[in-house]
Amino acid sequence: MKDVIVGTAGHIDHGKSALVLALTGTDPDRLAEEKRRGITIDLGFAHLDLGDGVRVGFVDVPGHERFVRNMLAGASGIDLVMLVVAADESVKPQTREHFEICRLLGVRSGLVVLTKRDLVDDDLLEAARLEIREFVAGSFLEGAPAVVVSARTGEGLDKLRAELKRLSLAAEARPADLPFRLPVDRAFVIHGFGTVVTGTLAAGRIAKESEAEVFSPANAASGRKVRVRGIQVHNQPADQALAGQRTALNLAGIDDGEIPRGTVLASPGIFHSSDRLDCVLALLDSARPLKNRARVHFHSGTAEMLAEVVLLDGREMKPGTRAHAQLRLSAPGLFVPGDRFIIRQFSPVTTIGGGAVLDNRPRKHRAADSEARTLLEHLEQADAAGRLLLFVREAGEITLAALAARLGWFPEQVLHRAQPLVSDGRLIIAGRPPAQIVSAERFATVSNRILAVLEAFHSANPLVRGLSREDLRGRLAPPHSRPARDSEIRDSVPSLLLFNAALQSLSSQGKLETDGEIVRLAGREVRLSGQEAAAKESISRAFEQAALTVPPAAEVLAKLPVDRARAEKILQILMREKTLVKVSEGLVFHRAALESLRALVAERKKRSARLDVAAFKEMTGITRKYAIPLLEYLDRERVTRREGDARIIL
Repeated sequence: MKDVIVGTAGHIDHGKSALVLALTGTDPDRLAEEKRRGITIDLGFAHLDLGDGVRVGFVDVPGHERFVRNMLAGASGIDLVMLVVAADESVKPQTREHFEICRLLGVRSGLVVLTKRDLVDDDLLEAARLEIREFVAGSFLEGAPAVVVSARTGEGLDKLRAELKRLSLAAEARPADLPFRLPVDRAFVIHGFGTVVTGTLAAGRIAKESEAEVFSPANAASGRKVRVRGIQVHNQPADQALAGQRTALNLAGIDDGEIPRGTVLASPGIFHSSDRLDCVLALLDSARPLKNRARVHFHSGTAEMLAEVVLLDGREMKPGTRAHAQLRLSAPGLFVPGDRFIIRQFSPVTTIGGGAVLDNRPRKHRAADSEARTLLEHLEQADAAGRLLLFVREAGEITLAALAARLGWFPEQVLHRAQPLVSDGRLIIAGRPPAQIVSAERFATVSNRILAVLEAFHSANPLVRGLSREDLRGRLAPPHSRPARDSEIRDSVPSLLLFNAALQSLSSQGKLETDGEIVRLAGREVRLSGQEAAAKESISRAFEQAALTVPPAAEVLAKLPVDRARAEKILQILMREKTLVKVSEGLVFHRAALESLRALVAERKKRSARLDVAAFKEMTGITRKYAIPLLEYLDRERVTRREGDARIIL
């Protein structure tokens, strides 16, 4: 079954609701006040099976200027527009505003319906045809069918059904393989069932007993997980709903008052809400000039909020022009690239323009930011893979989860789309399993910085074999790095995943070597001068001759002909080579002395496996100052095991 959403558009009292009733047998005016006043106030819904696997859902929107905000909530989900014009009145103010809204929302297909044929003669009908033809010239409805009907007599309804079927078959299907998003246009309670929400599924699919995450502007319920107890598609029970279908969900775990219009239900754990959007913006010819930092009413999906417009192309936007801008929203919402929106003047409230989201997680821009404008120009022209590449390059490195949220895809779809870019060397994927995506430029910068830091370190510290991983990573921040764009994207110190991937790559290229936690340039060994080699030998001999009654290390180093800093490094070299062993703070012993001690303890075991402090002192001829640290060393080495005040020789 192919489901297509058709939205009505047109002036008040031009017969939109009567036409939907005549086509479907369902009265879309559901509110008592609507029936009493004879006008549509809120959204109305009906559906029609056109045969051959085609089903149309109608969204009947209010035509009165006071209810345009309700019209916007319904127009965002339509695939085709049915522009309704009464033959006895022709084009009127709300006809123009509704039509401009459809154009701004990117509706690409539809038809014109001339209603109230029974009220006009042929001459008046022809005049209306000519005016409408002129009205839609140059738009997506130029050359579209113009069907003449009468809801009262039924004239033209069969032809209208046929045209709707033809257009529906040609309409592009909405993406069902993406994470699901359902902008909520109604929420209510049904006795015995609980909370029910309705909307047009914008993307993906949702099944019974699955989980959904709530994104609600300025609402405490945002971020909550709810369970889908039941589903209806076009008023019929279903096991799942697909993108493009009018959907009702029975939810567990939330009240209807916590899911107002403007809430979005979405696949859990994928998306992040945002109160800042980069976009391309178009201003209507009829609008006033739009100044930088102007406040506007922002409408997208079923959401409505205030926004501040930061223009990236100048201080003022002239009517009839396009520009790139950043919208700073009064409340966070769920938006993805490609989402369309409408802006209305702050006061008086009239529609002035609209556009499309290009980036839902941008950094904060200044007015006339040329760097940001260039990025947005590229984003506007890019295909799906191009957007992925641009986002990664702009961030340098980004987590897989953050990139999925920014694109509105599942993580596995990100990896699939990224694979050709990895194959041709433009992207690198780090982590097992994959968790970080890095631009080739960022990877090369970090790799080169690692080599430069190590080279500088070796030059300054010839007696130190290398840097610890932690110290090396901490030294990689460039001197004037910009702040991180958010908690998931870092432009200064590389993430641990990127750092480890760069180390592995450089190691495989033979450019560096790792020894546990120590990293050094390949082939770079500690090189001692003649004086330093002599000092090393002096230190070793002093501790070897002292046997188990060693002097303090500082005392030994003080007698050397080299400065204290170099002497300390030489001592560290001897300990790293295990010629000397640090037994406790301030006590360093020669390896030969400790090996002799082990042999002495082994000989003692032949007489008795038990050894106390007094016996140990007597056996070695040392004082308690040395005896206790050495016994503790033997415990650590598993030569002995403490048992009470004594040791058992193992």
